[in-house]
Amino acid sequence: MSLAPFTTSEALTLGVELELQLVGTHDFDLSPQADDLLRVLKSHTGAWDVKPEITRSMIEIGTSIQREHGPLRDELHDLRRQLSAGARKLNIAIGGGGTHAFQHWSAQQIYPTERFHYISELYGYLAKQFTVFGQHVHIGCENGDTALWLLHALSRYVPHFIALSASSPYVQGVDTGFDSARLNSVFAFPLSGRAPFALTWEDFGHYFDKMTSTGVVESMKDFYWDIRPKPEFGTIELRVCDTPLSVDKAAALACYLQCLCRHLREERPFEPAEDDYLVYTFNRFQACRFGLDGEIVDPKTKQRHKLRDDILRTLARIDEHALDLRALDASNLLRDSLFDGNDAHALRQHHAAGLPLPAVVEWATSRWMA
Repeated sequence: MSLAPFTTSEALTLGVELELQLVGTHDFDLSPQADDLLRVLKSHTGAWDVKPEITRSMIEIGTSIQREHGPLRDELHDLRRQLSAGARKLNIAIGGGGTHAFQHWSAQQIYPTERFHYISELYGYLAKQFTVFGQHVHIGCENGDTALWLLHALSRYVPHFIALSASSPYVQGVDTGFDSARLNSVFAFPLSGRAPFALTWEDFGHYFDKMTSTGVVESMKDFYWDIRPKPEFGTIELRVCDTPLSVDKAAALACYLQCLCRHLREERPFEPAEDDYLVYTFNRFQACRFGLDGEIVDPKTKQRHKLRDDILRTLARIDEHALDLRALDASNLLRDSLFDGNDAHALRQHHAAGLPLPAVVEWATSRWMA
């Protein structure tokens, strides 16, 4: 199979996907009711999409193509209202968060589609351990060369999105010490991590041909990279974010990416290089482990900064773009979160205050469902 041509898209358009937890309201463990909820939502209004994910206790929603923060936020609020109403009919709750705090992977059931069965047969128990929940953000690009340049230019900002969105401190009832433990499950897959350094669609096509010739790869879906091109959509897709605990945070993260992309495209403050990835794994680990309190090494200057400070400086640098894109509210929400703490911090605070983990999950679902 050869690489598909890159579909032309309007630059800087937005799309958001959210993987969500389905939780029973009697014990607040995950509940395998994706089929029931999809049936209830079959006639939903709006241009957004809802579909199953790899196990029966999760769903994925996708927005329509958006251009600005306000309409994106409004659509996310609309889908939240309709999903919440559907869930209440089934006596279940819906929540964000990158992991469920105490579910056990062995109890999960693979959703019966051909692709999910294939993944289960290929990866064994890792498929059920993939019951984790992320936010994916798509940014429109006019051609494949621009998409690849932007993908690699964004590599130094990947820790920003990990730390800001981190909401998965607990796994199977244990505090992992990580702000984003979810990404440890993603990193277990052999085709995860970073994309190869190619700056033209032609060069990327050569790489894709080599991979398909080995039989290891059949399509772009087989790559679980932190950022990957989506030629059929004409986008690049950022995949490192945990699902936030609120749709407002999800909209803000998406528009931070949009503003960053505009800054990089218009100002070109540096040219991406293979050596940028020398510190990539270290920076990503710091963000997963320590969240906003982690450190980041600048790949050009080799200087080390606090991740919180680096995000604050970046937000100041892109304020002009946020103003032009009508995304200042999004930037301000994230700026405030730098001092209030990310969602992992909030979950830990509630548990430390004496709430058992089922009650922490109940609080998280009430926050998402509002």
